[in-house]
Amino acid sequence: MSYFIEVVLPLSLSKTFTYEVSETEFDFIKIGMRVAVPFGRSKIYTALVIGLHNDRPLQYDAKQIHEILDHEPIVNEIQIAHWQWIASYYMCGIGDVYRSALPSAFLLENETMISLQRNAVIESESLPDDQFLIWQALQQQSTLKVHDIVAILNKKQIFPIVQKMIDDGIVVLQDEISEIYKPKLVRYVRLVPQFATNDRLEILLHELRNAEKQKQVILAYFSRSAINASITVQQLVEASGATVAVIKALIDKGIFEEYHLQHDRVVFDADQSRESPQLSEAQLVTYHKITHEFGTRPTVLLHGLTSSGKTEIYIKVIEGFLAKGKQVLYLLPEIALTTQLVSRLVAYFGNQVAVFHSKYNNNERVEVWRNVLSRSEKARVVIGARSALFLPFDRLGLIIVDEEHEQNFKQSDPAPRYHARDAAIVLANMHEAKVLLGSATPSIETYYNAQSGKYGLVELTERYGNVMMPDIELVDLKDKYFRKKMSGHFSDTLLEHITDALALGEQVILFQNRRGYSPVIECMTCGNVPNCMQCDVSLTYHKHKNQLRCHYCGYMTVKHTHCQVCSSVDLMTKGFGTEQIQQELVELFPTARIGRMDQDTTRGKFGFEKIIDGFKNRETDILVGTQMLAKGLDFDNVTLVGIMNADNMLYHPDFRALERSFQMMTQVAGRAGRSEKKGKVIIQTYNPVHNTIQQVTRNDYEGMYTEQLYERKIYKYPPYYKMIRLTLKHRDFDKLNAGAVWLYEVLNQTLNIPVLGPEEPVISRIRNEYIRQILIKIPPDYPLQGTKKTIRKILDSFEAVAQFRAIKTIVNVDFY
Repeated sequence: MSYFIEVVLPLSLSKTFTYEVSETEFDFIKIGMRVAVPFGRSKIYTALVIGLHNDRPLQYDAKQIHEILDHEPIVNEIQIAHWQWIASYYMCGIGDVYRSALPSAFLLENETMISLQRNAVIESESLPDDQFLIWQALQQQSTLKVHDIVAILNKKQIFPIVQKMIDDGIVVLQDEISEIYKPKLVRYVRLVPQFATNDRLEILLHELRNAEKQKQVILAYFSRSAINASITVQQLVEASGATVAVIKALIDKGIFEEYHLQHDRVVFDADQSRESPQLSEAQLVTYHKITHEFGTRPTVLLHGLTSSGKTEIYIKVIEGFLAKGKQVLYLLPEIALTTQLVSRLVAYFGNQVAVFHSKYNNNERVEVWRNVLSRSEKARVVIGARSALFLPFDRLGLIIVDEEHEQNFKQSDPAPRYHARDAAIVLANMHEAKVLLGSATPSIETYYNAQSGKYGLVELTERYGNVMMPDIELVDLKDKYFRKKMSGHFSDTLLEHITDALALGEQVILFQNRRGYSPVIECMTCGNVPNCMQCDVSLTYHKHKNQLRCHYCGYMTVKHTHCQVCSSVDLMTKGFGTEQIQQELVELFPTARIGRMDQDTTRGKFGFEKIIDGFKNRETDILVGTQMLAKGLDFDNVTLVGIMNADNMLYHPDFRALERSFQMMTQVAGRAGRSEKKGKVIIQTYNPVHNTIQQVTRNDYEGMYTEQLYERKIYKYPPYYKMIRLTLKHRDFDKLNAGAVWLYEVLNQTLNIPVLGPEEPVISRIRNEYIRQILIKIPPDYPLQGTKKTIRKILDSFEAVAQFRAIKTIVNVDFY
């Protein structure tokens, strides 16, 4: 009898592959283990076992596996079922999901090793210089990696040289699988046992009477060892005031011996846990309503005002699930939010809290993964961005999706293009767990599901501590410019309120959803605007670095002193970003401390923490930022929020523009007056009578929801219709157009539903690839999975046409 395993490869492939194993391997391997398998001519990949069987594949000869990498499964069967659902629903390969879900440290690297051919007779004198250097290095060590040869030759193009040596029989290639994850080892010291007695210790101290620093180290060791049996080298250095060299001298003398212990890289203080939060009467009523709703529905929406104390309610709900021995997943849309939330949750749950997101390095993510897998006490509450959804939970009781309306929950590139909120609800269903969605401005789809009874709905209509909602004042920019009451981009009204807030020692947040200094630089003589060489978009001016940058492909160039077309020096910036606001503030308020929070200032691992902690500790007076500021951050001394230009968002060519504008402005406004001081919000706009802006001033979510729902029904948009967007990309404009028209016509003839396009998007060329989009609207009474299978067959036919094979096709389900 033959034995086979079914595996998933970390490649963009929809199908699984069959490999042959021995009977012993078959008995040892479990679903969820990793195996190294050969694929193609010479590559070795880390595959995941998802099935064991005795059926020989009919279309190809099954290869033998290379080696088994795990002793126990690192992925459980619920995870695999969830990945398969994501691959099916979002129309991507299971390999895409596998590659995205596992920390890359688990996907072992395939490193090509080069070694000398055995028994080969080589005349080294006759070798060309490059080949001689490689041969000489292989005399010193048995194998070289590709990057070693690059370093030796100081050349990037080394493959022709290596290939020539292989052809001449001088060297051979061999593939080696290397484990990327390295555990963190911490150096400890202990006294050699023979010095443990009092007599020996006295003799030792006498011998060291002239080595005062070494004596201090030994005395510090004993004072620390009375409290803690194991002492790290770092702790001993701090306690004694000596250097590492002094401790090394004691090790060399045989007085101390060193050893290493494995540590987690991210550790939260266990001693901080405190009593459960004291809820207000309104919060307590809300908490009881949520627990009641969980009795009848697995998913509940908590619709609470900004600053109504939703986090305290979450903590109370989490306590109940932890008491039952369950795991809790707390999803956030933005890594910036985890900074504040971790400190709040650690205060209640101590070291039961783990954090998982992309700013953590490989090793840190592997440790969190292993802690969740082993049901460790250190990972009973996991806080993370959308990728935390893929962790190996097996006792999941609750998923909290905070700020559920945020578009950051939707993965855009690369595949799988999943929505974390929707995928979380499916995952919870597989675990028979509960889902709590929270937002002050829920997405229209979620609120529609709550109104129709699919989800439970709990409303919290008062702010915590009866804090008043902020006053919202509209400033008409047309009128202010006409009356010459503008200083740069600041109206006199906004400047007056900033001055008052600073005089009272209060803090200010200013919102402008565009980074950089200016989105456009225009020649006032000929009208030329510098554009990106690879994209159909103007270059954004970043004054701090004197650069023009493309925010789509990363292309950058120095800002020219004159026009590249007519050589005029009369260049003018149009529009404004956060950098320009910051510079104007420095001139208007020279004594104020001004900070900026956008993608440019938060690139480092702790970029968010530095800015948020600095602002919370009142080291910054005015914080200018983009949409990062709108997401649930809590600053108690902020009394004024200014929205520099509300019109940018309103006129975006997107069916969700008005919904998103309402959400963004309401969320930004919610940062003001979160303690006993009443807040003020100034919204600068050219259109103060716009319906959406009026709804923001009245905090009228119901009005916005009803109006948008009416329009969505008429024009066949979600939540009534499901949508799939097909994006086609190619460098050849004519070939792309021909392919897009062919695909549209086949879809239109085959599917008896609305198909729109092929259309140029707003930016029709990125990275030298032209773009076309086709939109498919699926009615509510139409079979969703059947339609997707039909679309997949049509796409397979499209790829089979020789002239269209080079066109990239991207499928994005529920792209909104």
